[in-house]
Amino acid sequence: MEFVLLGFSDILHIQWILFGIFLVLYLIILMNSIIILITKIHAVLETPMYIFLSNFSFLEICYVIVTIPRMLMDLPTQKGNISLLACATQMCFVLMFGGLECLLLTVIAYDRYVAICNSLHSTLIMNQVCVQLVTASWISAVPVITGQTCQIFLFCGSNTINHFICDIPPVLKLPCGDIFVNEIVTYVVAVVFIMVPFLLIAVSSGKITFNILKLSSARGRAKAFSTCSSHLIVVVLFYGTATITYIQPKTNQSEGVRKLISLFYTVFTPMLNPIIYTLRNKYIMVALKKLLAKLLW
Repeated sequence: MEFVLLGFSDILHIQWILFGIFLVLYLIILMNSIIILITKIHAVLETPMYIFLSNFSFLEICYVIVTIPRMLMDLPTQKGNISLLACATQMCFVLMFGGLECLLLTVIAYDRYVAICNSLHSTLIMNQVCVQLVTASWISAVPVITGQTCQIFLFCGSNTINHFICDIPPVLKLPCGDIFVNEIVTYVVAVVFIMVPFLLIAVSSGKITFNILKLSSARGRAKAFSTCSSHLIVVVLFYGTATITYIQPKTNQSEGVRKLISLFYTVFTPMLNPIIYTLRNKYIMVALKKLLAKLLW
């Protein structure tokens, strides 16, 4: 069985412009590998915080590899044909990497909480649990998302998907039978992987803010807020769009608006996240300048 991804077929006159934009964004996101590289070659960055960031950068690369190449292939050809197996595989990885991003953002929030609220023992604590937290994040989403994907792909209706990727909201519109169970499972999984991590991040951020405000030094408060602000910006960008897509009840949103929201968390957020983290981190910037100096000279 084959499906047809409509993608951006309603704006044929700018297909090649979109192709150029997505290609440039894809190449920019692939440059996340530089962050992974500098955390490996600079000893000062071999700490739990930068291990989390390198895993996060690797996750962003994986995330766009399963979405943008397909878009780049469909835009010039206007075919959009995709097999059931390819569609199910893409959805599985999109959901899996999205769930992993939620978990990794929670882990990074915990690292910031320990660094500020338990600064004397933060290195000892995080060195002990760093690998376990990263491993648990990568493993925990796999069985849940795989099972959910298998349950969703039971079709008897149209094979036309009005989207540029295989994602839950547009795919759930295809079955001709009762999809109540699938919708309930989707909401439950979304609550587990989106709302629960978000609440944990919110609680840790509240405690961090409370501890920062107790600092007597204005410089210390500014430094602490600077440490956490990058993470909070990334959390707001990702969780905002993910919540609208997977948790918000059905609305009269147009398909164009839904595609725009999906573009934000599948393309633009993965591009912005590394920039937000690196530009506000002096150690990464110093390491990056050293690496560029070596490459140029």
